Amino acid sequence: MNRYLVFNILVTILLNTIPILSQNVINPESEYLRIKIIAFDGDYATAAAAARKLVNMFPSYGDARILLGRILAWQKDYINAAAVIDTLLLKDPGNEDALSARRDILLWSKDNTPVSTDIRAGYSFDSFKEPYTRLWQIFKAGAGHRFKWGPASTGLNIGNIRIGEPSPADATELQIEAEAWPNITNKNYAYLTYAYSPGSYFPRHRAGVEVWQILPAGWAVSAGLNYYYFDRSAFIALASVEKYIGKYWLSLKGFVYFKDNGPRTSIYLNVRRYFNDKDYFQVTLGTGAAPDEPFNIQTDLTRLNANTIRLAYNLSMTHKLIMRIGTGYSREEYRETTWRNRFEGDINFIYAIKMK
Repeated sequence: MNRYLVFNILVTILLNTIPILSQNVINPESEYLRIKIIAFDGDYATAAAAARKLVNMFPSYGDARILLGRILAWQKDYINAAAVIDTLLLKDPGNEDALSARRDILLWSKDNTPVSTDIRAGYSFDSFKEPYTRLWQIFKAGAGHRFKWGPASTGLNIGNIRIGEPSPADATELQIEAEAWPNITNKNYAYLTYAYSPGSYFPRHRAGVEVWQILPAGWAVSAGLNYYYFDRSAFIALASVEKYIGKYWLSLKGFVYFKDNGPRTSIYLNVRRYFNDKDYFQVTLGTGAAPDEPFNIQTDLTRLNANTIRLAYNLSMTHKLIMRIGTGYSREEYRETTWRNRFEGDINFIYAIKMK
């Protein structure tokens, strides 16, 4: 064969191949912007397929992985969305955009729970043996519903107190309560609560409000006020700063209890490790005079100081049944320089009776 003919054939093949090869070469930045436009137009299925292809072609392209995670979350596929972001955070734990996306996915998954209406029940106890033996128990029953503006619940609490010598007592009384978590904007939400009891141990009135502001990069801050009326009024102000870091949620919350002889303060650190969108393990460490839990009994007003540790576990037993179990210990100063051991525990169940 003529060598010039062979040369011409090779040149022709090469020229015809270059356009085909160029069609398979993707500019990641241009493709990212194209996928973003598709997603913003609402075609999530097409955008997700293209984003997954882009991630497979460029595994180290973090922005593409974050975009894929958000698109999956917009499709309410929260488990896979979180897995996509977690893969990036394993390699780049300080990626602020990924942390912000992980926090958003967690919040969206909570706001879009498939549960519409539920029933709930629980039990808690609080006990000490100095300077007398006391066991305070609360049995809870109620129901919750998710409205368009946020979830709410109401319930009945049955409190039973058993006191030993020198002034023995065994009394049972009732309390009704209501709670709500309204969404104010996409960056703000609140917690509202009110309870009433005609008894002598529960507060006659208990009310509270706390408002959160969501900040960039997984941060949030809150402030609020709790009010109690026994034979007199009591106020506790609170403020917190929170942070989502991958599968962890951290909260540092301070309390100021306004007493007649001057304010008393406390500070509590919460560390929560999520295993999925519902299951988590939490450790709480605190110190100070102002309690972080609502006053359930009047004698708590006399607390001088306490060092506290609590453990809690939230578990999805089935797709309809959630259990939360917890325990705690406090080394509490109940008189000047006099301390006692105080123990607490609780178990609560929430069962969905209606799904969306």
